[in-house]
Amino acid sequence: MNLTRAFTLGDWKLGGEHPFFLIAGPCVIESEDHCLEIAGRLKEITISLEVPFIFKASYDKANRTSIDSFRGPGLEKGLHVLRKIKSEFGIPVTSDVHEVAQVAAAAEVLDVIQIPAFLCRQTDLVCAAAETGRAVNFKKGQFLAPPDVKNILRKAESTGNRRLMITERGSSFGYNNLVVDFRSLPQLRSYGYPVIFDTTHSVQLPGGDGNKSSGQSEFVPYLSRAAMAVGVDGLFCEVHEAPEKALSDGANALQLNLLEGILKRLKELDRLVKRWCITDVSENRS
Repeated sequence: MNLTRAFTLGDWKLGGEHPFFLIAGPCVIESEDHCLEIAGRLKEITISLEVPFIFKASYDKANRTSIDSFRGPGLEKGLHVLRKIKSEFGIPVTSDVHEVAQVAAAAEVLDVIQIPAFLCRQTDLVCAAAETGRAVNFKKGQFLAPPDVKNILRKAESTGNRRLMITERGSSFGYNNLVVDFRSLPQLRSYGYPVIFDTTHSVQLPGGDGNKSSGQSEFVPYLSRAAMAVGVDGLFCEVHEAPEKALSDGANALQLNLLEGILKRLKELDRLVKRWCITDVSENRS
């Protein structure tokens, strides 16, 4: 397993030989109170387990299946909520940007700018996000092979930014289905940047419920363990205290009360795999 380039975010070192980090939160900002409640609970869990944590919730889900689907509070109100979470809990935050016009305002609040999978090849958006100097997380498009990601990284690197991350979220497999080719994880890590496994979007069934996506959240623990065994730097997980009532992506979201137990097992796997990796690197150098 290749060691990736590490960089600092807040009090944590992400990537390289450092323990895995978690990006988690509800898919979309449903309300300020709801986000604050989930962020507080996630901070408690991750502090107790010493897992570096970045809170994620979207202020706008611009790529919802149906025109009638809930999109979120929008840029201004959403960034207000994320700023409050960042201030109140002292944790870094991330959210999706969909247009170049959103980048400057988002960069004033977000510690990590996330580029959605469907937009990962939009050159102007990629470069605008990277030019802010913020860390940028690129969701790998469902339509891309791992080598295609190198072109995205070159676009971002052209701005001088090296605080980049790549997220694997599965590939289109026929109609209304995604599948994870775990060969992609070492391929993506070979490009030198931290790689994150999106365990909840990987079990999504896009458009699988007609006017909305469906999902198979029961497979989240299995795919999480598989990814950690192969080797990743971080885990992306959308959580909700009542997924059946979530306003977006509830069918593939992980129930919040299951997260702590899963993270405990993943820590053990991560520690073992990273130890093997460090040993391999040391032996090769000698």
